[in-house]
Amino acid sequence: MLEKMTARLDFHAQSLLLRSQRQQVIASNIANADTPGFIARDFDFAQALQNASGGATRMGASTTHTRHMPLAVAQRGAVEMVYTQQTQPSLDGNSVDLDRERANFIDNTIRYESTLRFINGHVRTMLSAIQGQ
Repeated sequence: MLEKMTARLDFHAQSLLLRSQRQQVIASNIANADTPGFIARDFDFAQALQNASGGATRMGASTTHTRHMPLAVAQRGAVEMVYTQQTQPSLDGNSVDLDRERANFIDNTIRYESTLRFINGHVRTMLSAIQGQ
């Protein structure tokens, strides 16, 4: 019974960790906006959340017999970083678009705070149910 009650919290805890990691990546992009040759990075949040919540998929080969060992299973919680597409070419080779990065930063911040508020509300609801209020 307790597992059912905490399953949602586990999912949202993973979401918070990934949001925090994405915030660091975006902040790094913004901090390096004036660094020559710096290429902005990001990751697909939905895919990373699926991997972190146990949706790791096999990559490449598959087994043909039950006694075969599984090959190349993606690590649970592994985040695949990718380079972002350059929208405004610059002479120094920097690919950071400050407007896009600021918008991503704000969007990620709002989503982080809403997930945190959801967790707090869920915990309050569980506590009031336990206390019988």
